[in-house]
Amino acid sequence: MPSFRAMNTVLFSCAVLLTFGCAPESGAPEAMADASSAMPAGNLITGEGFPNPAPNVTINWGTLPEGREWGTTAGIDIDPMDGHIWAYERCGAANFGAGVPINCDNNAVDPVFKFDRNTGEVLANFGGGVMVVPHGIHVDAEGNVWVTDFAGNDEGTKGHQVHKFSPDGELLMSLGTAGKPGSGPNQFNQPNDVITAPDGSIFVGDGHNGQGMTTNQAMQEGLEAGNTARILKFSADGTFIKEWGQIGVRHGEFRTPHALAFDAQGRLWVADRGNHRLEIFDQEGNYLESRYAYGRISGLFIKDGMVYAIDSESSPTNHANWRNGVRIGPVDGDHITAFIPPFERESRVYQGTAGEGVAVDADGNVYAAEGPNSLTQAGGAFTKYSVDK
Repeated sequence: MPSFRAMNTVLFSCAVLLTFGCAPESGAPEAMADASSAMPAGNLITGEGFPNPAPNVTINWGTLPEGREWGTTAGIDIDPMDGHIWAYERCGAANFGAGVPINCDNNAVDPVFKFDRNTGEVLANFGGGVMVVPHGIHVDAEGNVWVTDFAGNDEGTKGHQVHKFSPDGELLMSLGTAGKPGSGPNQFNQPNDVITAPDGSIFVGDGHNGQGMTTNQAMQEGLEAGNTARILKFSADGTFIKEWGQIGVRHGEFRTPHALAFDAQGRLWVADRGNHRLEIFDQEGNYLESRYAYGRISGLFIKDGMVYAIDSESSPTNHANWRNGVRIGPVDGDHITAFIPPFERESRVYQGTAGEGVAVDADGNVYAAEGPNSLTQAGGAFTKYSVDK
């Protein structure tokens, strides 16, 4: 039976060779779980056999103001001050199938919400008129809310920025050049996520297009066209410090750095979605380690020494054989100890519905930002996976 090291090597080869249909040899998923007596036996690829720590599912969790329709979403976080839930929805029912999609530029309602984690009631709502398509969300130690604006508007006056709001919605800072995507130090090109370090330093995962570039030629052409796949670091006042990364498959390169998280050691974790891995760096950008056991990761949350990584994209046409859902494992190892499967929905005809963003509250309840992940690309909501009481 393959060793844990052998299993890791197989998974690494899958990511680097970009074989989206790659799956480890027969029996290998169970082998990873059996490598340590402390690990529960389960199938890494499908999640079968792993315990589900939050089995109770509430779909369409959270109460929108009267008259609002669910838009799509990809971000959710926990307020470190009071434990409630911050998230956003993209300003209405997106119509990707025909005509112009509804977004926060042409429907300037307030996209950012704070929900009571127990009741789902709205505690705060702001951000209207500032953004086009919010993507990543982060709440810092002082309760300020950071949001990345992933796309630009047709007029070139909004988007491709990172915004910092006070807890009551005052716009405190904006990074990047509004409506002007690029690869310069004061520009972003489809910024995915933002996070702040304990010292206030700001880190941004920039560049969404790389995940679709599956050949060396496509990656080179993407770089030549100004596409980015990088991490940018700024001081607490927004002064640019440094950046690292480009489109690629080597360590320190990315094909969409989709989500960011810090662990208790102060290491920066990057969900390198297109390469099906987590990459770990120090705060100066030095590569430290990787994780390959979590699938095609869209969202990331670290709590009490455990990694919660949500896979929203694995499917028969994208990272085939892998089941989407929330994979959970220890910070100090590359193995899975629990799995929360997606719930089934009629408009999602394969793999079930799993979100792009993930967060965990003080009671261990898991929240997912569902994302635009149905075949129709319509609608989106928050899902709450609750622990047994």
